[in-house]
Amino acid sequence: MNIRDFRQNYSKYKLDIETVNKNPIIQFENWLNEAILNQVPEPTAMNLATSDDEGNISSRIVLLKGFSEKGFTFFTNYESQKGQQIAKNSKAALNFFWPLLERQVRIEGKISKITTSESDEYFLSRPIESQISAIISPQSTKIKDKNELDSRRNELIEVKKDLQRPNYWGGYLLEPVRIEFWQGGENRLHDRINFVLSKNKWEIHRLAP
Repeated sequence: MNIRDFRQNYSKYKLDIETVNKNPIIQFENWLNEAILNQVPEPTAMNLATSDDEGNISSRIVLLKGFSEKGFTFFTNYESQKGQQIAKNSKAALNFFWPLLERQVRIEGKISKITTSESDEYFLSRPIESQISAIISPQSTKIKDKNELDSRRNELIEVKKDLQRPNYWGGYLLEPVRIEFWQGGENRLHDRINFVLSKNKWEIHRLAP
């Protein structure tokens, strides 16, 4: 197969600056709800791109666990690669892609840790197995093999109570300064509506595809 010849024409929906919600958080909520209703696989999955203080960039898929006018929340190991990069450079970007709806949302902003009480609350709401995985995994570090993780996991499964959130695991909030909604269009004439935060107000522009 010649991948240069692989392409798909988009034609399902339109996105217009006159009808888009003037609050990008509400517009995001509308699109996310449609993705869920249309059974898009992993609708809360988002690509998180971070970089260190030397400009080295990394990206990975994480899961959105909450959003509001304040921003977008996810949870991870603070000592992981992304955690270390965020500590050095708080600017980051998110990208949601819902191919069944031919839609993409790009979000840029600044990341900070949420409160310990918020992280505690979410950690204790997770299934026990997920709590254990967060406790035993020295995320992003080299390990000899998976057996050492399985062994530690089995130890904690036997206890299976009174588990506490480790201080190296918790939540982050990305406060957006730019949100772009992308709707696939015919013949690559995609619809792009861009929101930019300026003096605490969202400015709206249409972008060329």
